[in-house]
Amino acid sequence: MRVVPSRSRRLFVAAAATVIALGACSTTGADEENPASSSSAAAGDRFPVTITTAFGDVTIEKQPTRVVTLGWSDAEVALALGVQPVGDADWIPFGGDGQGPWNQGKYTTPPVMVGTLELDMEKIAALNPDLILDTRASGKKDRYDQIAALGVPVVDIPPGGESYKTTWDQQLEMVGKALGRTAEAAELKSGLEAQFAAVAAANPQFKGKTVAAGSRTVRGWGAYVGGSGRVDFLAGLGFTPSPAIEALKGDTFSIQISDEKINTLDADLTTITMIGITADEVKGDKLLQSVPSVSAGHVVYLDNKDISSAFASNSVLGYRYALETVPPLLAAALG
Repeated sequence: MRVVPSRSRRLFVAAAATVIALGACSTTGADEENPASSSSAAAGDRFPVTITTAFGDVTIEKQPTRVVTLGWSDAEVALALGVQPVGDADWIPFGGDGQGPWNQGKYTTPPVMVGTLELDMEKIAALNPDLILDTRASGKKDRYDQIAALGVPVVDIPPGGESYKTTWDQQLEMVGKALGRTAEAAELKSGLEAQFAAVAAANPQFKGKTVAAGSRTVRGWGAYVGGSGRVDFLAGLGFTPSPAIEALKGDTFSIQISDEKINTLDADLTTITMIGITADEVKGDKLLQSVPSVSAGHVVYLDNKDISSAFASNSVLGYRYALETVPPLLAAALG
């Protein structure tokens, strides 16, 4: 294996049927001796394969058997494609095997947790990986160099990608190709696109409504911008990302909002994600209640961890769960 550098979510029968039809795509088919193996690779997948990343072309010479997943949702995607990572980073975190309720029961042996922002390189090396996935991460060169120093092919963010902004379909395509599961990846992609279309069609009131995807952390108020998973999920249902927030976007997936600018969160619909702070604290915040959309009741508090995590997942199986749980909340808030 070699690395070649270069510059470079009212649900309805239709959606439910999509989920059921897709369920067969989510089995692992793995064996204990070879955690990343399945009964067969997709017909037509041949190695070597070359994947273009922000840090150059990465060539994977043969079918990977020991995969370590470091990027946000990389393990979810690998599991959806029938591959069990031997090591993983727990981004949410869920604890245990690091997977949400939409992705339970897929491991034969839980992965070794190897750190998230701060990686335990000794643990990673001891796992003897033959492929490392870091497709949704900071994209910083020092992180890449630290991982690449192991001498293992590293599939990092896509070329031109920004910090944590790799889309679910970009990630699915890259991981599918790296694992020799392109046909499975394509089937998952078309299934999720059909589910988005079905949910949007069942909720025509969403189309064109502005939405502000707000957040409250211990550090203060913020909002997610277009290109981040939460906003892209809402856009996929027909909403228009808040122009006021989009005007402030930069290179990252979110912006900070000062108390004086709290009305930036005003839109036809406002969603609030809570991180490190209780729902009661947020709902009782008089400043937030002064925002017109919030005072009018056009607000969704994402205070259920499973739903909030699926909404944030930006992954094919996480989004399937979110398409079952989030749209009814949005519809109720819009009235």
